[in-house]
Amino acid sequence: MKVTVVGTGYVGLVTGACLSEMGNHVMCLDVDPAKIQ
Repeated sequence: MKVTVVGTGYVGLVTGACLSEMGNHVMCLDVDPAKIQ
């Protein structure tokens, strides 16, 4: 499944990582480039 997580704060980043570990293709988006790196 393809999943997009908007916001990579504490909740979004952990949610994206968990969904990725379960075999999903995850893309995380945020307005702050430093959080993405």
